[in-house]
Amino acid sequence: QVQLVESGGGLVQAGGSLRLSCAASGITFEINDMDWYRQAPGKQRELVAGISRGGSTNYADSVKGRFTISRDNAKKTVYLQMNSLKPEDTAVYYCHVRKILGSWGQGTQVTVSS
Repeated sequence: QVQLVESGGGLVQAGGSLRLSCAASGITFEINDMDWYRQAPGKQRELVAGISRGGSTNYADSVKGRFTISRDNAKKTVYLQMNSLKPEDTAVYYCHVRKILGSWGQGTQVTVSS
């Protein structure tokens, strides 16, 4: 059974940075593509960034140039480095195993103050 544990969220001022981590267990991490999603109050969950098992990355237009997704297969962890944060980045951030439906962690809250 897959388990995902997100961490690293918090309160930061606009222009600041945070690094989110997602530790995975119960899966063969290195063969799985991983994604970061976010959900703001009253909005649908949206894809923020993804990384394939081969290291290819993709980003939502709203975060390109500011966020970087990476992975450490030895640690079974995927990261999201978030720089130049904006108030509109405020959301609960979740990681997801792309090929496993319903594979969500508890999420980590990111709040960006103006």
